[in-house]
Amino acid sequence: MNFDEAIRFLRELTTFGFNFGLGRIEELLNRVDNPHRKLKVIHVGGTNGKGSTATMIAGILQAAGYKVGIFTSPHLHSYSERYKINGTEISQERIAELLTLMRPQLENMVEEGFEHPTEFEVSTAVAFLYFWEEAVDFLVLEVGLGGAIDSTNVVNPLVSVITNVAMEHMDYLGNTITEIATVKSGIIKPGVPAITAADDSSALTVIREAAQKNGSDLIEVGRDITWKISKSTAEGQDFDAFTSLGVYKGLHIRLVGQHQVINACTALAAIEALGRAGFSINEKEIRQGFAGASWPARLELVSTSPRVILDGAHNLHGAVTLRKTLKDVYSYKNLFLVFGMLGDKEREKVVAELAPLAKAVVVTKPNSPRAGDWEKIADEVGKYVKEVYLIENISEAARKGMELAGPEDLVCVTGSLYMVAEARTLFKSC
Repeated sequence: MNFDEAIRFLRELTTFGFNFGLGRIEELLNRVDNPHRKLKVIHVGGTNGKGSTATMIAGILQAAGYKVGIFTSPHLHSYSERYKINGTEISQERIAELLTLMRPQLENMVEEGFEHPTEFEVSTAVAFLYFWEEAVDFLVLEVGLGGAIDSTNVVNPLVSVITNVAMEHMDYLGNTITEIATVKSGIIKPGVPAITAADDSSALTVIREAAQKNGSDLIEVGRDITWKISKSTAEGQDFDAFTSLGVYKGLHIRLVGQHQVINACTALAAIEALGRAGFSINEKEIRQGFAGASWPARLELVSTSPRVILDGAHNLHGAVTLRKTLKDVYSYKNLFLVFGMLGDKEREKVVAELAPLAKAVVVTKPNSPRAGDWEKIADEVGKYVKEVYLIENISEAARKGMELAGPEDLVCVTGSLYMVAEARTLFKSC
């Protein structure tokens, strides 16, 4: 298969939907010599902040001279974004080679009576095979959905990270914080140190119990690691971090918002855990890794005239964080939102967080079969904002937001990552 054929083959696997359990991927990995067992893994789960935290961990390890793989999902523009080594994406040719190798294994599984692996299970198996063949020193592995029975949870990591726990994917993970935290804490393994920045008391209780049951040392960000922000602007942040190993003065990250400082402290906790395990990482390398880390479509400035930021606040927790950052960090005369969310999200609650900040809102349709009755969001927005526009085409919606804004205003394109990614393509092509 060439790259286009390989991606078409992968997309066809989405017909298997979300089919949880580890049996299929374990069988598939066994057929390719279990590459996941030969990798040193930092496993990163949680509701929000997984990608940013994973990127900062990977950046610090790279600065320390290690060869570092990182597997994240979903991608914004190209499937190859999911697989990176020291910041460089996998080639399209290599993806095609790996999927061509994997395809007969899938066919053999079905012929032998096994269930067909899902698209994400195949993607995860490709990741393990790729990073093993490339002999990375570490793999920073982001959980896909949940934790306990997510296909990434076949690994025995060096460190398990749970960034935070909030309401998300209730159809799959549960209807309470306790239920969701129980699923997410499934990545905590016996004797493996665990890190969390969860601040919900119910979630913390579950995570603490899981760590105790597994004999895992638990580091809690906010208790065992604290921080003090000295400067927070739309260009980045300076902060001090206080850990059991010492004080890190004047750390700098380019990522915006207090939540990113918390993510940075979570990454720092994981790095210190690796240091305690005998891996060499010094303070200079930590500083360098933080300063170089970036994560697209998270409060990303893509235009200065007018100012436009993109943020994939695709759930309520993300919207609450975005609202706080818009109020605390950014200065503007008027805010204009370009907004589109999937039908299975808590859209009404998200609208209630963000719409009251805006002078006008442009509602658009995410490029996804799960967009649902996207037009009805306009009715919800209308409860808070008089000026509401309904524009299906994402590029046209983004342009409308820019047309409305003056030189002292701010445009925020937010909601579904599918929608934000398409808007990002428009700005990057300008």
